[in-house]
Amino acid sequence: MASKTLIINASIVNEGRMFAGSVLIEDEFISEIYEGNPDVSLFSNMEIIDAEFSILMPGIIDDQVHFREPGLTHKAEILTESKAAIAGGITSFMEMPNTMPQTTSVEELDNKFRLGAEKSMANYSFYMGATNDNLNELDKIDPNKVCGIKVFMGSSTGNMLVDNANALEKIFRNAKLLVATHCEDEATIESNLQNFKNKFGDAIKPEHHPLIRSHEACLLSSQKATELARKHKTRLHVLHLSTAEETSLFSSTQPLSEKKITGEICVHHLWFSDEDYREKQNMIKWNPAIKKLSDREQLWSALLEGKLDVVATDHAPHTLDEKKNPYLSAPSGGPLVQHSLQVMAEACKARRLPFPLLVQWMCHNPATCFNVSRRGFIRKGYYADLVILNPSAHHQVSRENILYKCGWSPFEGYTFTTAPTHTFINGELVFEKGKFKDNYRGMALEFNR
Repeated sequence: MASKTLIINASIVNEGRMFAGSVLIEDEFISEIYEGNPDVSLFSNMEIIDAEFSILMPGIIDDQVHFREPGLTHKAEILTESKAAIAGGITSFMEMPNTMPQTTSVEELDNKFRLGAEKSMANYSFYMGATNDNLNELDKIDPNKVCGIKVFMGSSTGNMLVDNANALEKIFRNAKLLVATHCEDEATIESNLQNFKNKFGDAIKPEHHPLIRSHEACLLSSQKATELARKHKTRLHVLHLSTAEETSLFSSTQPLSEKKITGEICVHHLWFSDEDYREKQNMIKWNPAIKKLSDREQLWSALLEGKLDVVATDHAPHTLDEKKNPYLSAPSGGPLVQHSLQVMAEACKARRLPFPLLVQWMCHNPATCFNVSRRGFIRKGYYADLVILNPSAHHQVSRENILYKCGWSPFEGYTFTTAPTHTFINGELVFEKGKFKDNYRGMALEFNR
């Protein structure tokens, strides 16, 4: 007998609309969507959940996270970070290859998928990492199983910086699936860093970070990536854009489903600016760097114009001790998956933006960009990945309620005015008002390619 759940009294946000309605879940899938509430007396032998007029939205698909497993589990684990993601309304994630060992072979990629099946509470996929010399491995990828090929066109760990022109040409020419790029020009960064070392020695400050990892470094690399993609007709997705200048490389003239080149923005680049380094220091040290207030505002404009497409996190936790090191030895990155929905909801409230735009950027568009099968929308026959968000709850971020293994957040002390209360994954209620179904495991994403 099918398991059934009826969600009633919901403010459904989906595909540009917000309406009062209900959703019926049968086993893993959405089986019916109602305008208003159906006659509850007709629904026996099933769980009925009253959304209490909160927002019901599709689960978020985060296309860029670093969950640090295998090899870096003192910072994070697939289990801990997927649990934090679920509490934040993220039901599916795509995880990056710069672990230890790096995910640069099919063997290591398969190992990641085994870890996902064993440990992830959310749905998952994993990128294959490109190097200067693993083109044969890239050819073996199954496009229907793997979210994409990650190319570091800026600095990275180990041998994952792809700086050989011939290798880049071959990657872009031969890729059978989406290529996702980290774009910063390494030579420019190294030159800038040396100049700052000459001037300040070891006393370089976090405030200098956006001057070292500069506008020029980002633009040079993003230009190279988009030129290669146009030359070879590659499906390109440029990650974590951070400058006003880069937005000119993207177009709003095509429907998203027809775009060959798309762009992602991360929540920290939409929230913080270089004015925040004085207070936050290394806690907001990311690569690419958070830049000027004018950059932040232009990124918002490009997002609203449809030039840029996806909002994600680049969740990349480090321990608090690591982040407290002096600038030169403090790693870049920070934890975000538990709070990204709240950050974007808060930003949309402050900017008087309609909530369906948030759902478009964080749910619909990632599904469309990556051709994710039957997720990212509230539609009949789609997987029941759903989130209930209380739009008027007050939630202060503190060490006591942070779920990241690293135990800290750049938003500590901030009070958000929304809070996720329920998260369904594949029809299962896995998070409800602070309580988890800890033994639940998500599914590997599938892609229609």
